[in-house]
Amino acid sequence: MPMAASDIRALIEEHVTDAQVEITDLAGDGDHYAATVTSPAFAGLSRVKQHQMVFDALGGRMGGELHALQLTTKTPDQE
Repeated sequence: MPMAASDIRALIEEHVTDAQVEITDLAGDGDHYAATVTSPAFAGLSRVKQHQMVFDALGGRMGGELHALQLTTKTPDQE
């Protein structure tokens, strides 16, 4: 069963400090999303570490409930 955008947002906001999350359904199928996550918690971290934080927040749902997530991460000063 596809995952709702609101559920993705809630999981990320719950696990990434002060995250601002924008979710876009890329295909209209509830299975292919793009997310832009902005958080001060990303400061000083490599892009790989930032993405790992977000994927960890999703708790293993990638490849199951959530088929595809195009991810952009940044700190508030990069807006």
